[in-house]
Amino acid sequence: MRVFVTGATGFVGSAVVRELLDAGHEVVGLARSAAAEASLAAAGARAHPGALDDPVSLRDGAKAADGVIHTAFVHDFSDYSGAAHTDLRAVETLGAALAGSGRPLVVTSAIAVLTAGRIGTEDDAPDPTALSAPRIPSERAALAAAENGVRASVVRLPPSVHGAGDRAFVPTLIGIARATGVSGYPGDGSNRWAAVHRWDAARLYRLALESAPAGSRLHAVAEEGVPLREIAEAVGGRLGLPALPVAAEEAEGHFGWLTPFVSADTAASAALTARRLGWRPEGPGLVADLAVGGYVNG
Repeated sequence: MRVFVTGATGFVGSAVVRELLDAGHEVVGLARSAAAEASLAAAGARAHPGALDDPVSLRDGAKAADGVIHTAFVHDFSDYSGAAHTDLRAVETLGAALAGSGRPLVVTSAIAVLTAGRIGTEDDAPDPTALSAPRIPSERAALAAAENGVRASVVRLPPSVHGAGDRAFVPTLIGIARATGVSGYPGDGSNRWAAVHRWDAARLYRLALESAPAGSRLHAVAEEGVPLREIAEAVGGRLGLPALPVAAEEAEGHFGWLTPFVSADTAASAALTARRLGWRPEGPGLVADLAVGGYVNG
């Protein structure tokens, strides 16, 4: 299958590209720079010049493919709504390009679109008051495409997609710990992050591309919820720093822009995903991954 991948040089997307190539698929990755084109060529994929905010490049890439995996997202949390709006327009463009074809479209969403404080399932509808509510319209647009002749599915990613090369929330926590001399956690640290290893997530994207029924919502979750205190203790242990609670009134000063994410209780199950697609995570857990030192020393 010829697969068009957005975000193909990103942390998750590059793992998806490797997974697809190893499974015998041909990959064409969206590339907005010469460096991205070179990276894709080195991986054994082809480059399609364009950008997430260039609908013509997205449309043309999708129309020339047998299937599409959309992992790109503008990770600008100072303008989360703006980033989500760009994502929505991209999903709508990809869905329109594939309309009536029966071809697969796999779109990325987040576990944090669900109600916090409980273990979310694939069948749970998004919560408009949730932490990642700005991403809900993209999920809905994907499911709308499924009603318009596209075998569209949604992969919800957890707060921690971990592994070598991670540049997201956990490395930010490590940076904060280094800067403050404390590996902090909010309150009593009992709130949780669902987690998955990068390569396990990549395998789920491939399975979704190959066999997910239209309208499927899938969870890339290996661990339903890792307490923030355990994460902070693992970070502190590697850095030789104390793991200590951070009071609610001090959280913003300590965690900065990460405060709402580190304070959220974002747990979820992937039992239905496992049953529907036979997906079984094999990578190390988040705390185990931290223990080997790649995050702290990288």
